[in-house]
Amino acid sequence: MAQQMGGQPLIILGEDSQRTSGQDAQSMNITAGQAVAEAVRTTLGPKGMDKMLVSDAGDVVVTNDGVTILKEMDIEHPAANMIVEVAETQEDEVGDGTTTAVVITGELLDKAEELLEQDIHPTTLAQGYRQAAERATEILEENSIDVDQSDSETLQSIASTAMTGKGAESARDLLAELVVDGVQAIGDDEGIDTDNIKVEKVVGGSINESELVEGVIIDKERVHDNMPYMKEDANVAVVDTAMEIQETEIDAEVNVTDPDQLQQFLDQEEEQLREMVDELVDVGADVVFCQKGIDDMVQHFLAQEGILAVRRAKQSDVARLSRATGARAVSNIDDITEDDLGYAGSVAQRDVGGDERIFVEDVDDAKAVTLILRGGTEHVVDEVERAVEDSLEVVRVTLEDGKVLPGGGAPETQLSMGLRDYADSVGGREQLAVESFADAIDVIPRTLAENAGLDPIDSLVNLRSQHDGGDSTTGLDAYTGDIVDMEDGGVVEPLRVKTQAIESATEAAVMILRIDDVIAAGDLKGGGTDDDDDGPPAGGPGGGMGGGMGGMGGMGGMGGMGGMT
Repeated sequence: MAQQMGGQPLIILGEDSQRTSGQDAQSMNITAGQAVAEAVRTTLGPKGMDKMLVSDAGDVVVTNDGVTILKEMDIEHPAANMIVEVAETQEDEVGDGTTTAVVITGELLDKAEELLEQDIHPTTLAQGYRQAAERATEILEENSIDVDQSDSETLQSIASTAMTGKGAESARDLLAELVVDGVQAIGDDEGIDTDNIKVEKVVGGSINESELVEGVIIDKERVHDNMPYMKEDANVAVVDTAMEIQETEIDAEVNVTDPDQLQQFLDQEEEQLREMVDELVDVGADVVFCQKGIDDMVQHFLAQEGILAVRRAKQSDVARLSRATGARAVSNIDDITEDDLGYAGSVAQRDVGGDERIFVEDVDDAKAVTLILRGGTEHVVDEVERAVEDSLEVVRVTLEDGKVLPGGGAPETQLSMGLRDYADSVGGREQLAVESFADAIDVIPRTLAENAGLDPIDSLVNLRSQHDGGDSTTGLDAYTGDIVDMEDGGVVEPLRVKTQAIESATEAAVMILRIDDVIAAGDLKGGGTDDDDDGPPAGGPGGGMGGGMGGMGGMGGMGGMGGMT
């Protein structure tokens, strides 16, 4: 970049830097956003297709989950990465609707490009989009359906809808029931923390063999072969310190002149270890879970007393154990009391899919539970896990908010019509932006129809005609192509999934539209530095951000997309 100053060029940016300004910058960023949206668009809906993503190392991921696809794609283009953030935010906030959020963002950018070509200022566009998003949230809330927290049937429909079109679909009724039972079990006065539901993956068997364990499963074995495999009516002790001789904090040297003295040291050490076990025996502990190590001698003494012990349990597992059994984690065994012990009707070591695990079950009030997911291959189990985690989050969100919307493109059709009516009251050039926003929202029912092999225009016309007649809960049945009542069919999803998708899509689109200058420094990514003159130039292959800027280079910085084969 150079400016004229007194007839002499004034160099501001370095040679390796690249600058794209005005319409070129806007067009480039919009194209990048559209490309990201297009990459996941075919995964939307019950008949969406899966993507296979292959890494440089040969690792394969087969998934239908929007945010997983985008994370695995190794996207480098800065504007495209802003769209990925939309999906990640959607995943963190509500767990589902990531593809919806990204597709809407891409369509908002597409419609904005048409208005930019008509010389509508980006700031005017941004203002209109924000007004439309605000009104859209109101329309969605007006059309939402109240759900009672004890309505298990509706909650199962919500969980089932989140799994539709994903790898878990073949057993979605069973999994939806397990998900709802699990979320209802862990709820307390402080709310619902899905971290208290541990998802344990087991390769082998079929998805239909998945089960919910009202308790905790620890992926460990007994520390000593002479310990019992099972304890019933067990008093459970949880220890978060090492059951070993503590080393002194200062370095000390002891001179031993007599073998008897050495024996005294050893006897003293054994006595200390014996006292640890005696403390546990005295308070009546039958099972011990230790977060750190257990000395070999302590293992021996525990086995002699018939106590089942597990060492190096994960901190997260220890927290769930305490929550499930009521045990209090003890840092000093000398201070342990009966009140610190928890209770479990059964603690047993069992074989699951060829691996030994410790099952802690039959607890009084299971505030921590475990979902065992089965599947024929590792890829199947991984995809089932992603579907189940989405379901857990949408059920949590529904229990927190108590509001749902029908699926099948019904809320989007209602939104599109409501926003067109609202646009008339806006006036000015912002009205055009609101109308474009309404057109962009139509992308969801249109994509649902396309992915189901239906005619998108016919489907949209039929949907609008039903909604014009007052049937606000009617949506597209992707299997039959009919327009049916989604509420009656049990196709529902949380209100927050839609409101979050609209809000984050709007914010991302507005941010991208307001950018009119992209300056890519040569050494931001991949370019040579003072320490490494051999690196590729910023604009060349592997030039990262710089490579992505110059003429998009076939989506340029989005080189990682080549991994999708």
